[in-house]
Amino acid sequence: MKVDLFDFDLPEDRIALRPAEPRDAARLMVVRPEEKPSDRVVSDLPSLLRAGDVLVFNDTKVIPAQLRGIRRRGEAAAQVEATLHMRTAPDRWLAFMRPGKRVAVGDRIHFGHDGNSCFLGQFDATVLEKHDGGEALLGFDLSGAFLDEALHAVGHIPLPPYIASKRDDDARDLSDYQTVYAREEGAVAAPTAGLHFTQALFSALDAAGVERRFVTLHVGAGTFLPVKADDTADHRMHSEIGVVSPETAAALNAAKRRGSRIVAVGTTSLRLLESAARESGTIEAWSGPTDIFITPGYRFRTADMLMTNFHLPRSTLFMLVSAFSGLETMRGAYRHAIDSGYRFYSYGDSSLLFRDDSHGRN
Repeated sequence: MKVDLFDFDLPEDRIALRPAEPRDAARLMVVRPEEKPSDRVVSDLPSLLRAGDVLVFNDTKVIPAQLRGIRRRGEAAAQVEATLHMRTAPDRWLAFMRPGKRVAVGDRIHFGHDGNSCFLGQFDATVLEKHDGGEALLGFDLSGAFLDEALHAVGHIPLPPYIASKRDDDARDLSDYQTVYAREEGAVAAPTAGLHFTQALFSALDAAGVERRFVTLHVGAGTFLPVKADDTADHRMHSEIGVVSPETAAALNAAKRRGSRIVAVGTTSLRLLESAARESGTIEAWSGPTDIFITPGYRFRTADMLMTNFHLPRSTLFMLVSAFSGLETMRGAYRHAIDSGYRFYSYGDSSLLFRDDSHGRN
């Protein structure tokens, strides 16, 4: 499909730079196929679901994966930034380097050096491989928990580019850009639909008889990469590591058998569930990398509903929601969101989408 089909104009003032307070006070646009969107708030979610429905959350935890360093090549030095996006070994990370042209295989990069030679957070890496699009494989001198400790000492929360271009990260982002249920470290971007949940909302969902289950998909920085191809067939997705436990798979299959609905909280949860599903729709225990790319025409096997924030034009995520609820439906929904003042992107408002199977294929 032509990528231009997924383009739209978004006014700059619709981009949220801070989340709603409290989190569940964000607006929630409910989108059903062939119906006009309705306007609610996230705290209304229990009234929109039924007893026995199952919410599926991504419990990944964002790490401070944005690093600023100095590349040294002989006597020459240059400032660079690295955004880690996938761990491949205890001492190795794939990273997007900026500017990518400043690094080459064999370069040494020094992180945490601020002129204080006694600074304990200093650590170094070697560029082991150089890939397209500014991507590189970094081999760190530290490994495992020692490397994790160093990242927490000097790294920054990797805010999305559309926020980072307008302000620096600060102490508020350490909590704002993390779900209240995050527990598995490894993401470099938050599963943002989950940012709206609070303990009060969980209590209300419990009282309504709505179940919750957890999967893990470590969201990579590739989620922010623009689609540069003219056709979706020519776009390459970056892999992300995920896990669906046997217990979660069994609980979701039981829900499907009894006729309850599965509600994916975020596109990351949905992509992982679809990666773990058989053709029959049965969800299996699963772990490993996934680069699943979902565009209109895809036949969904798992979730009946999707809770998700509002996405960038021409992005793989807007393509996914268009596959889930229909391209024309989502075009209309986004026009409504823009006209009605909804706040977009990671810190913005949310939507609850119902699946439209009329355009799916095997």
